[in-house]
Amino acid sequence: MTPASSAAASPVGLLIVNLGTPDAPDVPSVRRYLAQFLSDPRVVDLPRILWLPVLHGIILNTRPRKSAHAYASIWNHEHGEGPLKTFTRLQAEKLRERAGALGEKAPVIVDYALRYGSPSIASKIDELMAQGCERIALLPLYPQYAASTSASVADDAFAALRRMRKQPALRVGAPYYDDPAYIEALAANVRRELAALDFEPEVVLASFHGLPQAQVDRGDPYRAHCEATFGLLREALDMPADRLRLSFQSRFGPAKWIQPYTSDVVSELAQQGVRRLAIVAPGFSADCLETIEELGVEIRDLFLEKGGEKFARLPCLNDSEEGMRLLETLAKREVAGWA
Repeated sequence: MTPASSAAASPVGLLIVNLGTPDAPDVPSVRRYLAQFLSDPRVVDLPRILWLPVLHGIILNTRPRKSAHAYASIWNHEHGEGPLKTFTRLQAEKLRERAGALGEKAPVIVDYALRYGSPSIASKIDELMAQGCERIALLPLYPQYAASTSASVADDAFAALRRMRKQPALRVGAPYYDDPAYIEALAANVRRELAALDFEPEVVLASFHGLPQAQVDRGDPYRAHCEATFGLLREALDMPADRLRLSFQSRFGPAKWIQPYTSDVVSELAQQGVRRLAIVAPGFSADCLETIEELGVEIRDLFLEKGGEKFARLPCLNDSEEGMRLLETLAKREVAGWA
């Protein structure tokens, strides 16, 4: 067998990647997680000499206790992990069951990693290499591109390769914010979840994670990607502009973030007389602290406090059937020509 044919027959690695979660819902674990997350210059792109003293002197001494309490309220105690890790693991397991459909020329080995926390991208690249994968496709589960998410995954993956003598060929999946398979999956999920409610929402709010306005001003396409997803989803659901609304959540610190803010929109809707509201988070591929606790608890309480009467948080795609069909479609695209 020639070296070329040997490489062609070797397994192909497929690594799905999501953001991350602390190892436990306690203060030390959350502090370690936030230190790794907020030290990433892709996440906070301020000069290190200004930012790191604030991070280590103030934020890591105050924020972990509050965040640990929030994580404890949503923690998957049965498996000892945060819900984002649970759903990402389930997505990998179910995609692994479909691995036979991903490649005809070579077997595909599916695994998952988290950008922050464990399992790390570097450790999973090592594991895939140990299983004979000379070609690895990374699939970041971020539909809309942002330097703080998608680019950070690529940074971390190539940092892992930089220390290797023998490197695998590596692909990094493209954002899929306007992919018909993604829009179809979102629309099917929203329709099903709305039909299961015991009330009809007057407004459905599509809440995307926020981003500092300064990063968008410097060329990050994230907002444009979110607006494209929103427009395509509204078309797919055939909802008028006043029924499906757009907002951005999870702003942090005093800087201006992209608007409108979810909290402001929810307050305004309630004050305008909207009494029945449903909220969906199209930019999140798996439920996590920002969807379960922030939207499902904080935003719900705000809406009810302002006069709302009925509220529902619709789940993310997670490991639903439509979510898995989407991941299979994306996976086939990323390993095309290899497997």
